[in-house]
Amino acid sequence: MEFNDIYDKEISKKYSKHEIHRLSKRRKDRERHIGAGRPFKLDLENRFLMLLVYYRLYITYTLAGFLFNLDQSNICRGIQKIEPLIRECVPIPQKMYPITKRLQTPEEVEKYFPGFLAFTDCTEQQIPRPVDKNRRKIFYSGKKKKHTIKNQITVNNRGYILHKAAHKKGRKHDYDIYKDHHPITPKQIVNVIDLGYLGVETDFPGQLSALPCKRKRNQILSQEEIDYNIIHSKKRG
Repeated sequence: MEFNDIYDKEISKKYSKHEIHRLSKRRKDRERHIGAGRPFKLDLENRFLMLLVYYRLYITYTLAGFLFNLDQSNICRGIQKIEPLIRECVPIPQKMYPITKRLQTPEEVEKYFPGFLAFTDCTEQQIPRPVDKNRRKIFYSGKKKKHTIKNQITVNNRGYILHKAAHKKGRKHDYDIYKDHHPITPKQIVNVIDLGYLGVETDFPGQLSALPCKRKRNQILSQEEIDYNIIHSKKRG
């Protein structure tokens, strides 16, 4: 009911004006008439639903494309073109930091990274079982025992996403993704990561990294190491 009320009273009434404004603000020397481009494959109501699902579940374009029977380019276009209108009617997430720039001063660094901490990890999302045998192999995640795609995300200690790598195949190891697509953080920032990134201190000596203590074979961790791991886990949690 709430969805229908918002759609009927807000979205559908404002859409025509929104589209005229969106299309007319383009270059003035356009040759085609307004609205002469390729049409959307979903109607307005379903595009509204698609955007809400995308923001509520934070799914990838790949999964959204499967749910709405569209390719990724159409998902991106459908969300991008309607987002300003939806934002006027419904409170949806937006970028806290709308620009990307090199941080110059300690004050700027602390604004983006409170406590001078960054947390990086990979998330996995299940995808439909690929039909092709080779694709089944490269998207199969041994950890999840499912076919997945991986997304590497870096957040600050307030939970704001500061870096996100493009999705990768489920078979690829988290650290392999990190080596190819790691965020470049200021030198003051401590990158808090788990044991899946073992070796980062050797491969990236120029950055500060914090990993939990790893128990060696036939040995036990000291109480100091156990306490450190508990603090480390709480920070990442």
